[in-house]
Amino acid sequence: MEAVVIDAGSKLLKAGFAVPDQAPSMIIPTQMKRMPEDGSLDELSLAEDVTVDPVVRGYIRDWDAMEDLLHHVLYSGLGWEIGNEGQILFTDPLSTPKGVREQLVQLMFETFNVSGFYASEQAVLSLYAVGRISGCTVDIGHGKIDIAPVIEGAVQQIASRRFEIGGIELTNLLAQELGKSNPLVKLNTSDVEIIKEHYSCCAEDDFAYQKTQKSCQEEHHTLPDGQVITIGKERYTVGEALFQPSLLGLEAHGIVEQLVRSISTVSSENHRQLLENTVLCGGTASMTGFEDRFQKEASLCSSAIRPSLVKPPEYMPENLTKYSAWVGGAILAKVVFPQNQHMTKADYDETGPSVVHRKCF
Repeated sequence: MEAVVIDAGSKLLKAGFAVPDQAPSMIIPTQMKRMPEDGSLDELSLAEDVTVDPVVRGYIRDWDAMEDLLHHVLYSGLGWEIGNEGQILFTDPLSTPKGVREQLVQLMFETFNVSGFYASEQAVLSLYAVGRISGCTVDIGHGKIDIAPVIEGAVQQIASRRFEIGGIELTNLLAQELGKSNPLVKLNTSDVEIIKEHYSCCAEDDFAYQKTQKSCQEEHHTLPDGQVITIGKERYTVGEALFQPSLLGLEAHGIVEQLVRSISTVSSENHRQLLENTVLCGGTASMTGFEDRFQKEASLCSSAIRPSLVKPPEYMPENLTKYSAWVGGAILAKVVFPQNQHMTKADYDETGPSVVHRKCF
């Protein structure tokens, strides 16, 4: 049986058997609804619509909810049989706390009785997905932005940067902007998420963005409850905030400048290799026009060596940006498990959860 690869993000969980040139077979919301203890769905609980986020800002926070979610994914979704569990590879966000890694290993061996476990960092895996072992990933997720230089398959932790902002902040910004232009329309977060995914885009440059603020073609969008909302210049604000964080009320440099500053802390002999092998990943990075804007900003930056983006191989699945870490995990699983580089139950029984730091680095 092929190993299972799981990439659990703050918004979406990607899971499937390790087949590298295919998209993950399961892409489901990470967010869950809390059910009453007795399993009944009374009107009150439905009205409250109580949701649980097992993963917050990239890290697992609610272990009970995560256990329930993984049980559904592995046994119902992927067809594992209790008593005949296979091998599993997890993707690790940048700077995952040691305690989180150890707790995940414990959950895998003690609750799910897996036969083998491995974990690898998302930045490294996203590079593997485009055929690189050195480069830099700019991962714009739902709950965080990670910028990670990678040399010969090793993340340069000192030079890496993690920002606790992401797609959720952009959703909130869009909600504010739409609220100003549509004061009579009541919007909930899920409505705004859908609007963001359908309409948001990046202007070609700062000048083009300023132009959209003065005049912009408007479209009408009908919400599930029948309300009609007008969307115009707001769609450009979402992408612009990544290049001008002041739109989010932040005193920070834009995403390209952050990348260049991150690389500048690495030994100069590696600058070209890192900047010229830049990989964009995360759902937000697949926004219309984002890649072109990123490349244009890169051509204007002050760095002597300018960032340039790696194009994924043609045989890779479409929309690779959204699940490149999962694809890289599928590639790595084909190596670590057959070559017995993974953690086994015997390793776990002998050393305990801390063995993950020795086996998975």
